[in-house]
Amino acid sequence: MFLLAILLFSYCQMSQQIQKTTENGKEMLSNPKLVLVQGTLNVVMKQNVTLSCLSEPGSPPVRYTLFKHNQQVSALNRSDLMPALFTLTISSASDMGEYKCKAEYNNSSGGKYSNSLNITLIEPISKPVLSSPTSQAKKGQNVTLSCFSENGSLPITYLFFKGTQNISPQKTMQKREAAVIFLFIDSLRDFGTYKCKANNSFPNNTKYSNGFNFTLAEERSHSQPLIISLGLILLLLIIGFALAIPFFVIPLYKAKKFKSTRPSIGLTSTVNAEESENEVIYSEIELVKPEEEYINFCVIRREEEKGNLEDPDLTENTCTTKFLQ
Repeated sequence: MFLLAILLFSYCQMSQQIQKTTENGKEMLSNPKLVLVQGTLNVVMKQNVTLSCLSEPGSPPVRYTLFKHNQQVSALNRSDLMPALFTLTISSASDMGEYKCKAEYNNSSGGKYSNSLNITLIEPISKPVLSSPTSQAKKGQNVTLSCFSENGSLPITYLFFKGTQNISPQKTMQKREAAVIFLFIDSLRDFGTYKCKANNSFPNNTKYSNGFNFTLAEERSHSQPLIISLGLILLLLIIGFALAIPFFVIPLYKAKKFKSTRPSIGLTSTVNAEESENEVIYSEIELVKPEEEYINFCVIRREEEKGNLEDPDLTENTCTTKFLQ
């Protein structure tokens, strides 16, 4: 039984050895490994990046080819067991993307492909802007501050300060949006100059924002609304009186003045004490036109005789009209 197990183990070892050899006696290539040996995958313009490609085990010479998006970039032949090194200079956006390498023997079909590495371009961030929906605050009020850098490669990390003191943990934004913090104005010490800073993976690229200050809002007294209301009421009264003058006061004044200057119309008695008691004179004053006036007066003479005083034959009636200049 033990001998049978040894024979089976030996058979498996021989089978693996046969699978590792090609028809011409060379060892079969494994999938190569593509690794970064110099620089970073997040690069800036004019930066150099070095990639290494190696298939092991393998029997040299081996041909290594570097591809970007299935397009050949460079190829190297290695006659030893050392990796192939590819140095890239990132000069434009077209140099960004996914890279792979292929290992194969010369004059042979097929080959093995490596893992992929993605090279991305990083841009420096612009100066962040610190802002708030309100510039005035009072004690006991909640306020917000937002910090935003318009340009720069993501992610971007923000940090808030008051003076030189850090007032918040770092906020890393994976999207192009502002970092926001909430503050509670508890005392006058919370008024001062606030700032924020931003940075990303671009080397030596920390930028500070503008300074922002909250101003203390004036506390309104309880009497102010009452004073404002009284002022509005007084203003409305003045406007109402001004409008009433041409429509009510002036017409009323003119009507009273006209009534006081208008001449009387009616009958007046002009009895002279020295005249006979049998004569009575009545005068009638009538206004015909504003420019012209006249007087109608009648003289009625009655003689007392014996008999019926109501007899019309015993009464003499004379009327005359005279115009006044």
